[in-house]
Amino acid sequence: MMLSPSPFSLLCALLLCLPLAIIFTTTTPPSTTTSATTETPSAAVVISCTTTTITGNSNNNNNSIRIRPLSALILPTPTTSQKPQEVTKDANFSSSTASFTDSTAAQNETEVDYNDEEDNELFRLAGRVNSNPELSPGKRKKVAFLFLTTSPLPFAPLWELFFNQTPRNLYNIYVHADPSGSGYSPPFRGVFGNRVIPSKPTRRHTPALIAAARRLLSRALLHDKSNYMFALLSPSCVPLHSFNFTYNFLTKSGRSFIEILKDEPGAYDRWAARGEEAMLPEVKFENFRIGSQFFVLKRKHARAVARDKKLWSKFKLPCLSTSLGACYPEEHYFPTLLNMVDPGGCVPATLTSVDWNGSFAGHPRMYHGAEVGPELIWELRNREPRYGGSSGGGGGPTNGSDLVRRRDPFLFARKFSPDSLGPLMSIADDVLFKD
Repeated sequence: MMLSPSPFSLLCALLLCLPLAIIFTTTTPPSTTTSATTETPSAAVVISCTTTTITGNSNNNNNSIRIRPLSALILPTPTTSQKPQEVTKDANFSSSTASFTDSTAAQNETEVDYNDEEDNELFRLAGRVNSNPELSPGKRKKVAFLFLTTSPLPFAPLWELFFNQTPRNLYNIYVHADPSGSGYSPPFRGVFGNRVIPSKPTRRHTPALIAAARRLLSRALLHDKSNYMFALLSPSCVPLHSFNFTYNFLTKSGRSFIEILKDEPGAYDRWAARGEEAMLPEVKFENFRIGSQFFVLKRKHARAVARDKKLWSKFKLPCLSTSLGACYPEEHYFPTLLNMVDPGGCVPATLTSVDWNGSFAGHPRMYHGAEVGPELIWELRNREPRYGGSSGGGGGPTNGSDLVRRRDPFLFARKFSPDSLGPLMSIADDVLFKD
């Protein structure tokens, strides 16, 4: 015969179980931790649709940090296989959501924290990687394509053709998509599927675009030891050559390509945008440089950007409200830093063609669909980069380097409007990707 428990015995049992419940609760790991990682000698990083965990040396508890997941709005649904996005070369092709906001034009008012501990730990770990690519026998150098955007990528179908039938062991893709942006539906797919890194808001006239580019560089450094060159691109960028041409040119280069300009009009106002002595003593005016935010860096310089604290402590300061017209930190930080760190290791020119004639509100000229054709592509290819302080077409030694007269090819061009997609697709095989 079963006896009913007395209230006293029930109370005793409850008191005995309570300590066990506390121990179990405090020692059980969270269920959302990503299970798969990519091992490297110094660190590992996972690009995931849930929680991303960056782990350093397992013997040091301070080397582990959990990165918050991106909003589900901009993350693709995980799939068992990533099939290429179906594309068409029909000249009438147009995207149903053919609109975008260039990364330099984000205007959201979300508060941005430039002392974010997650970012600081990410940059610290990335700054510890090998400055040279680590290649096992039979492996080749990779090019990392870094897309910085606040919107869908209107030229994704064109990039699909660019990467079409290219071995995956030659490149990686990373996307920083502002989570406060709109229109990420359908989500990134095809070669861009599951390539969105943990991203944070960006805003013009603030250091947010510097931080976003540093996140892209850091993730790429940690993710793959074979990444050798790192190309930063905007959603309005299009390729001017085939993948093979682009890959061969970049991987054979021993230098970075970043525009580094001295004595530009308005340079002092830009330097003093935070106050006349705010940049001192770290950045003297004579060391201040200006250049395009779209660059191609070799691994050594990508690591230098990730590990920098000295210049970042100055460039992350807010500009005075009266100086916003001179406040373009992303055009100042990278050329200034690399000119101070290793001017001889940089070709002081961008490989992204842009036309500042007819610029508006700090933005370069926009190419529209009606003017896109073979002639425009040939014209963009034949333009000569501006080296340092020269007006174009090479020049003598500059920025402390041993540059001789040279003529590097433009590999990319911007800004193209979304209605250019159809015309570009129609000439992709016969012009764009025919070298």
